[in-house]
Amino acid sequence: MKDMARRFLGKECIINTFNSQLDGTLKEVGDSAILLSRKGNDEVINLDFIVRIREFPRNKNGKKKSVVLD
Repeated sequence: MKDMARRFLGKECIINTFNSQLDGTLKEVGDSAILLSRKGNDEVINLDFIVRIREFPRNKNGKKKSVVLD
């Protein structure tokens, strides 16, 4: 998971954990955690609890989609 998370460095991502969904810019990937910047605050998320990481979807004009359905 650590090697795959490095592909998303500097991109806006949606991160799914066991019980929540977070979105923000992936700033750093460590040995066992990632650093996510959300609304001006930094959060550290344990890699063991991450289920899915994906880049924030955009429409044809390049703007972020307002509704993301999974």
